[in-house]
Amino acid sequence: MRIDIVTLFPEFFASPLSSGLMGKALEKGIAEVQFTNPRDFATDKHRRVDDEPYGGGAGMLLKPEPLFAAVESLPCLEPRQVILLSPQGKPLNQALLKELASQYAQLVLVCGHYEGVDERVCEQLITLEVSLGDFVLTCGEIPALALLNGVIRLRPGTVGKEASLKAESFEEDLLDYPQYTRPAEFRGWRVPEVLLSGHHAEIERWRKKQQIQRTRERRPDLLERYERLDEPTN
Repeated sequence: MRIDIVTLFPEFFASPLSSGLMGKALEKGIAEVQFTNPRDFATDKHRRVDDEPYGGGAGMLLKPEPLFAAVESLPCLEPRQVILLSPQGKPLNQALLKELASQYAQLVLVCGHYEGVDERVCEQLITLEVSLGDFVLTCGEIPALALLNGVIRLRPGTVGKEASLKAESFEEDLLDYPQYTRPAEFRGWRVPEVLLSGHHAEIERWRKKQQIQRTRERRPDLLERYERLDEPTN
């Protein structure tokens, strides 16, 4: 998979992509990440990539010319998505990450800045807008990094034990169960006895019960969806 990041600040990604599982995955060629700076495609002597919005308003907008030129300079591997990281986008969740990780040969991530981008970019260049959540950040590099991380970790070979990907939060619209490691007792707090029993069926039942209870307490919206999907169909 090739991932192109269109960003004014490619240095933002240097440390995260050279560390931990991400660094190892890129070294192994599980994914290829390339950077393109729209400022390199600005046509004026000041290399401006932003301008004032027509009709007035606060802040500046990214101009269409540098963004179009930056994306159009890239090789095109089909199927691909050209993604704008934007508060107006589709919420990023595990299902979307799985789709992006498995169904596309290329992702182009366009990092927004200032008050946003010229709408012609959204209408004519972008194929998908993605949001990290209902809040606003200073730049699109932060959600781009989150999406990048979430996609690469799902690619085969990134995570050592791929079975662990199937037993984590959101895989069944349930949050993860509580987990413990040694010592069995710490400051008077003991690990639940069932986890020390070696009885695998009992452990699985306990874990499922804990998942449902935790999801009910923290994310009732997810539990409602889980119960709806779990209902028998006629």
